[in-house]
Amino acid sequence: MKILLTGANGYIGRRLLPVLVMQGHEVICLVRDKRRIELEDKIIDKVQFYEADLLKPEQLQNLPKDIEAAYYLVHSMGSSSKSFQEMEKNTALNFVGAINETTCEHIIYLSGISNDDSLSKHLTSRKNAESILAEANASLTVLRAAIIIGSGGASFEIIRDLVEKLPIMVAPKWLRTRCQPIAIRNVINYLSGIIGKEESFGKTYDIGGPDILTYKEMLLIFAQVRGLKRYIITLPVLTPRLSSYWLHFVTATSYKIASSLVDSMKNEVIVENKGIEDIVPQKLIAYSEAVKMAFDRIAQNEVVSSWKDAFASSKIDTELMEFVKVPTHGCFIDKRTATFERDRSEVLQNIWKIGGDRGWYYWNFLWKIRGYMDKAVGGVGLRRGRRSPDQLVAGDSLDFWRVLIADKKEGRLLLYAEMKLPGEAWLEFKITKENEKNKIIQTATFRPHGLFGRLYWYSVYLFHEFIFKGMMNRIIHHRENEKESVVTT
Repeated sequence: MKILLTGANGYIGRRLLPVLVMQGHEVICLVRDKRRIELEDKIIDKVQFYEADLLKPEQLQNLPKDIEAAYYLVHSMGSSSKSFQEMEKNTALNFVGAINETTCEHIIYLSGISNDDSLSKHLTSRKNAESILAEANASLTVLRAAIIIGSGGASFEIIRDLVEKLPIMVAPKWLRTRCQPIAIRNVINYLSGIIGKEESFGKTYDIGGPDILTYKEMLLIFAQVRGLKRYIITLPVLTPRLSSYWLHFVTATSYKIASSLVDSMKNEVIVENKGIEDIVPQKLIAYSEAVKMAFDRIAQNEVVSSWKDAFASSKIDTELMEFVKVPTHGCFIDKRTATFERDRSEVLQNIWKIGGDRGWYYWNFLWKIRGYMDKAVGGVGLRRGRRSPDQLVAGDSLDFWRVLIADKKEGRLLLYAEMKLPGEAWLEFKITKENEKNKIIQTATFRPHGLFGRLYWYSVYLFHEFIFKGMMNRIIHHRENEKESVVTT
């Protein structure tokens, strides 16, 4: 079957894609930038890419016409609270307009459980998207999920942050709300198993795991799985705004996503619309087992996708390549070079492991302080970490940076700052060869916005003098015992 997969580089799409390929389907991935997807050779040869932005209908005109089915895995939860509903409406309308020009017979949409009479803005927006998709010529099947538990997932990482960082939690009253979490494996099985099943056409199904739990129970079970003792006190006095700030400061999520999540947590998300279990039978994984499985993936460095890599949670919400060409005009530039005798691949590997648990090699406590300051003014901070300890691809989040270029062959890593700044900043590492010697070039570029941006650069200039010099030397020498000749300019 020829399938169109939207959201192919998202948290769910990246995991669904190899399953569809292994089932023998011909998959066309609709993405804004195909370089953001890193696939195994045995899979990438069987996948086609169509680059387009669903907010720009003119880019969808050349979509292949012989599509038989399509997955709609698009959402805008991380966007501005004032605009995400309009964005979701427009992307759904543009998708329907494009899909009506094809021979598509079946659309599968992953939505959120929305059975309450009074819904949050987020769940209301998802339900509105269902209504728009139902107007397409193709038959629609809607799968509504509650919290999805899997390595790299937003809910999983937020729960992990709360449990592992807070022995005692003074939490909002929404922790008493009930939900029915579902393991990512079960979600992928439902999505891949429902395709083409005519008995599901025009139907809506709620999907959930075997456990109905409060959010408080989920936190305590998570702690039990991790061998941690945790105490939770719920207070009725924390407003939604305070609750959002609480989530933002304690976890890796942005304030926008935290606000959307808190707004949605007033709604119970329990399975009511049943029937999919008869069409796609499978063993549902208990919540505690799903948590264990997620940590198994983490331990094996097999987190193939993460919610933090989505551009919806990023300040880069347009074309990735607009930020790849680092400007020079009107910019402050801190450029440092060094030659080294060490094996190129070892230094390159140190560059590729920067950030996350390893840190930034030199005066790491100052990087942490900068992260706390960023969180305090509504930025992403350092808690996003990284998807993998030793792999980077374009589009990955890396603490408060976004990976724009990660080219090991060329020896180049380019990062764009997503911290709160009075300007824009880039950090680039590049390894070249000069006079038969390996050379590392480390360049920090800052394009200020107005007078305050210039004052900001001068205020941190002395810190940069020590940090950037020390960081480059540590990248060269990290885990090396032998002396090397290092010339810094």
